[in-house]
Amino acid sequence: MPAVLKPIEPRRLYQQVADQIRSLIASGGFLPGTRLPPERDLAQQLGVSRPSLREALIALEIDGSVEIRMGSGVYVCAPPERVAANTVALGESPSELMQARAALEGAVVALACARATPDGIARLREALSRMQAEIQDGRSPVDHDRQFHLTLAQMSGNSVLARLVGDLFDERHSPISSQLRERFDSLQTWRAAVEEHEAIVQALEAADPLAAQTAMRHHLKTSTDRWIGG
Repeated sequence: MPAVLKPIEPRRLYQQVADQIRSLIASGGFLPGTRLPPERDLAQQLGVSRPSLREALIALEIDGSVEIRMGSGVYVCAPPERVAANTVALGESPSELMQARAALEGAVVALACARATPDGIARLREALSRMQAEIQDGRSPVDHDRQFHLTLAQMSGNSVLARLVGDLFDERHSPISSQLRERFDSLQTWRAAVEEHEAIVQALEAADPLAAQTAMRHHLKTSTDRWIGG
C-alpha cells in the first residue's frame, strides 16, 4: 500500500521570525541572561512589524528560549537540553486572525442589520448584560463575548458565516493567542469592549448598516491594539 503523503503546512510569519532569533541565539549573538535589543530596534533589524515580532517572542517564550519581563525587556534563557530546530505552529497569527475577523464580521454585521429583529437585539443585550455581570464579579466574560459575536452572525441568516465567525473566535484559545490574552486581557480592557459592543447594538437598533460596520471594525481594531499593539 503506497504511503500517504501529508501536505506541507506553510510556515507562519511568526515562526519564521522566531527561527531567525533562535538562530542568532544559537550562534552566540545573544548569550543566556542577556537582554535582547529593544522591540523597535529588533523589529527594524529583522524587517518585520512589531506585532509580528511580539508574536515571535511569545512563541520563543512558550518553548523556553526567552523570558519576557514586563517593563524590563526580553531576556535569553539558558538553552534547554533539547533545542528545537524550528518553531512549531502554535496557532494562527493573532494579528492576521484579527484582520480576518474584521473583514468577515464587518460584512456579517451589515447583513445582521438588515435582518435585525427585536428578539435578536434582545439576545445581544442579554449577552452584553452577562458580560457586564462577569466583569463586575471580577471574572473574564469571554464566553458571553463569544455569544455576542455568534448571535450577530446568526442574525445574518447565513449558517456558513455563523460557523466561520465561531471558528475564528475560538482560535483565541490557541497556545500563542492564549499567552497574549493572559498578558494583556484585564477588566479594564473588557469594560472598553463592552462599550464598543454597545455602539454596535445601537447601530442595529437604528437600522444603520454603515454605522454598524464602522462600530464593528472600530471594535476589532481597538481590540487588536489592546491585545497585540500596532
